[in-house]
Amino acid sequence: MLTSQRRALISARLASDGQVVAGELAAELNLSEDTIRRDLRDMAAAGLLKRVHGGALPVTPPLPDLEARQAISADVKKRLGRKAAELVQAGQLVFLDGGTSNAEIVRALPREMKLTIATHSPVIAALLEKHRAEVILIGGSLYKHSMVATGAAALAAIGMLRPDIFFLGVTAIHPAHGLSTGDYEEAAIKRAIAARSAETVALLTEEKFNAVSPHHIAGIGEMAGLIVPAGMAEEVTTPYRQGGVRIIEA
Repeated sequence: MLTSQRRALISARLASDGQVVAGELAAELNLSEDTIRRDLRDMAAAGLLKRVHGGALPVTPPLPDLEARQAISADVKKRLGRKAAELVQAGQLVFLDGGTSNAEIVRALPREMKLTIATHSPVIAALLEKHRAEVILIGGSLYKHSMVATGAAALAAIGMLRPDIFFLGVTAIHPAHGLSTGDYEEAAIKRAIAARSAETVALLTEEKFNAVSPHHIAGIGEMAGLIVPAGMAEEVTTPYRQGGVRIIEA
């Protein structure tokens, strides 16, 4: 089999299966595992996949800026936000990550509900202007791509909180490699919030599944729930259910 044919097959397997295991593919094609690993290494260098131990995963596309993301899957995000808002109870301390899906949680929350909402996103905080909720805005160095605070000041403030529930935003999720995002500092903030929270729940649009971003946030077993669009293929959600995670359809 020609190199181009092997690499086309690898790309097709990533698209259909969400992963390539080097040893299994080598055995299937009756080739040495070194040959497959070399293909994976070269394809990773070209930005066509992400190398992981034993094989490869699809790469997540570059994340558009916040303004552009507002138009992506807008109706789906509204449903996810409404479902997330149903999990919130009066009197709780809720931590809202940045992002367009979490903005829909704010829009779905009853304005008269008495609770405290913490966030490191000035965009999220501004949406709470007309709400009765008390708002704790975490400050720090502003990561403009996602419009959230990062850095030492943000970490110190987060360390003083014990949220009842954290609504986490991510760019990718994979049953073996967990939840991840594209920025090193932002990932550290997300990990810190999750570590302080009684429960962590992620809102996920379908394109984020079976992919990996560069910076790890949490394993699947650390999640209390995943809010996903209704009607997703069972083979996509089953590994997460088997991992003990509650799948909440919206």
